[in-house]
Amino acid sequence: MSLELKNVTRLSNNEVWLDNIDLRIEPGSFNVLLGRTLAGKTSLMRLMAGLDKPSSGTVLFNGQDVTGVPVRVRNVSMVYQQFINYPNMTVYENIASPLRLEKHPKHIIKERVQEIAEMLHIESFLNRLPLELSGGQQQRTAMARALVKNADLILFDEPLVNLDYKLREELRQEMRELFAERNTIAVYATTEPNEALALGGNILLMHEGQVIQSGPTAEVYHHPASVTSAELFGEPPINLIRGSVGEGNVSFDEHIHFPLNTNLGELEDGQYQFGIRPNHLSLVPHNDDDLELSVDVELAEISGSETFLHVRNRDINMVLHLPGVHDYAVDAKISIYVPTHKLYVFDQSEQLIQSARRL
Repeated sequence: MSLELKNVTRLSNNEVWLDNIDLRIEPGSFNVLLGRTLAGKTSLMRLMAGLDKPSSGTVLFNGQDVTGVPVRVRNVSMVYQQFINYPNMTVYENIASPLRLEKHPKHIIKERVQEIAEMLHIESFLNRLPLELSGGQQQRTAMARALVKNADLILFDEPLVNLDYKLREELRQEMRELFAERNTIAVYATTEPNEALALGGNILLMHEGQVIQSGPTAEVYHHPASVTSAELFGEPPINLIRGSVGEGNVSFDEHIHFPLNTNLGELEDGQYQFGIRPNHLSLVPHNDDDLELSVDVELAEISGSETFLHVRNRDINMVLHLPGVHDYAVDAKISIYVPTHKLYVFDQSEQLIQSARRL
């Protein structure tokens, strides 16, 4: 069953929460809704579910107008970041509750509860009450209750936040496979670009109540339509440098110059914004077209086995995303290398005109 929103707008207290959204989601698809806090992700999912009505526009399921149809008569499941379970029911009873409402036979209920419990690794807790579980186990119970029902649409509002890393990795793959088999639409909201990349499928980039770009996740990541898309879809965000093209050269900040390479060779003379992703910058040269920059270290932010290195060259500030631990003193002078073939180029209206080459 397809889901379509046509010119959907949502107002609250004279504020625009969702602004003229047009999108179509196909059955069997896994869709990641990526945006910062307050971008409108939860508001959009509530409209999809039928919990709220749009101020204007139309919501269609399989071509049928369901704009005013309440959630209780739609075949929809939703999982929130804060786990919600029935405290006086066992884990088994919590998971089985949607199937009992649909009056399935007992043996079918037992089979499906066991199957979904094993997938979420909570089969040993089926006889416990929710308050006897850890936070992560309670969230898995809430997810199981949503997944056990053969819903046409399942909505996830940052559901894996309370789960450990290993389980999150396992569930991402299993969830995609499960939805493809059921021909169910899944919409998964997150604020984390790296999680969106790991989940794959399709992506909807949200910013200030609008869906600013959508498509296959890898395609949108490699070809962001605008500066805003590029900034949203990256952690740390893409580095942006203002520059110009003239006489066969690129100039940054009037003191850094390098020749146009084959990737940039068709740029006309003028002013641009150039983008480079933090993980594309390095401390050693790797390519013939690498641009060496002398920089001052502002901060070496160590996170586990990675380092986010903040550096400055006059008025140019950049962040490097480096594997391993790199401990630098503040104001240390080092060289970094920019692979110029991996530069994104945006015009004066901040629209993409040249993607980075993928090598």
